[in-house]
Amino acid sequence: MAAGRCGDSDPLSFSPIEKTVSDLQLAFTRKQLTSKQLTEFYLARIERLNPVLRAVIEVNPDAISQAEEADRERRRLGNAVGELHGIPVLLKDNIGTKDRLNTSAGSLALVGSVVARDAGVVARLRRAGAVILGKASLSEWAHLRGSDAPSGWCARTGQGKNPYNLSADPCGSSSGSAISVAANLAAVSLGTETDGSIICPSSMNAVVGIKPTVGLTSRSGVVPITPRQDTIGPMCRTVSDAVKVLDVIVGFDPYDAEATTEASKYIPAGGYRQFLRSDGLRGKRLGIIRDPFFKKFSNGSLQDRAFAGHFNTLREKGAILVDNMEMGIMSEAYTSDWETEAMMTDFKIALNAYLKDLVVSPIRSLEDAIAFNNEHAVAVCERSFCRTTSNWLPFKHEPRLRKDRGV
Repeated sequence: MAAGRCGDSDPLSFSPIEKTVSDLQLAFTRKQLTSKQLTEFYLARIERLNPVLRAVIEVNPDAISQAEEADRERRRLGNAVGELHGIPVLLKDNIGTKDRLNTSAGSLALVGSVVARDAGVVARLRRAGAVILGKASLSEWAHLRGSDAPSGWCARTGQGKNPYNLSADPCGSSSGSAISVAANLAAVSLGTETDGSIICPSSMNAVVGIKPTVGLTSRSGVVPITPRQDTIGPMCRTVSDAVKVLDVIVGFDPYDAEATTEASKYIPAGGYRQFLRSDGLRGKRLGIIRDPFFKKFSNGSLQDRAFAGHFNTLREKGAILVDNMEMGIMSEAYTSDWETEAMMTDFKIALNAYLKDLVVSPIRSLEDAIAFNNEHAVAVCERSFCRTTSNWLPFKHEPRLRKDRGV
């Protein structure tokens, strides 16, 4: 494997490409790598690849100084640091940071807004010594901008691209978080989900996403859709990395007290890492629901053969597969508009409350967001390379969510 490059400096003897958090920590310990070098590596890679992938909205101007501080702490404390210490993390751009980064949900309307405090999950990352590398792109407003906006598109970056196939759908709304770790633009990332927004882009970009139970991770400081469903979770290249991030970000937050108090009761003593076992699938019953998901491709197709190979792998690892599992409510759950109606009702209330809590903001309500986008529709399209203005007016009509897109 070729050595990595660290900005304009000499090549690194240790390549961070495709390395796990454990690999990176071992390299720190062996003095093969510093947090500063790792951060510079990712910043250089973002500079090189992001013009094509459009996965990152902003990089943190303080990332290098945070990495330098992590290196100083490591020299002082030795190995008595956590597993995310000195590790660069990208955050979906609806996760608030009280620093020089914007928190805009991908929208030009929120550029320049100032949050009151770090989001709850960000505060936990900082306490763990992680380096906040920057903000990842997303489907604008977590895919509530409008009914025709494609997954991975936002006004601030344009269309995010799947690194494995630039013409393929990256899915959303946590598109940039998935693209970034798949393309080695960051070690790990955070995404958010209301309905599919961690799971779908993780699947489409071949990374690992965990959608935590609502309240297991704090939603404070995150641009909301609905408190009934919103959750924040890790998006990483491996299961073990995702679990290590999850262990850091779960727990009680006084700014999301009701949900986190209840969910915190179920956090296992010793965390989730203890359940990482090579034989963890043995004896587990896994249901395969083929209708409606497998109707999208034919028997014997490339997709069908790929799934068959994965199912065989699961069996070889000891899982018991219940094939052609039927759920009576699946069709109704997959096609019903009830969820959409509830989310649209919650969204207006939750967004208005979030905007009013900002220290500084160009907009203070959903109505303001609609007005901003109507006033700046042409400029937004010119900046983001969309072809027409008619379909790019967020909230002009009631958004209709698409189950295969994610929210």
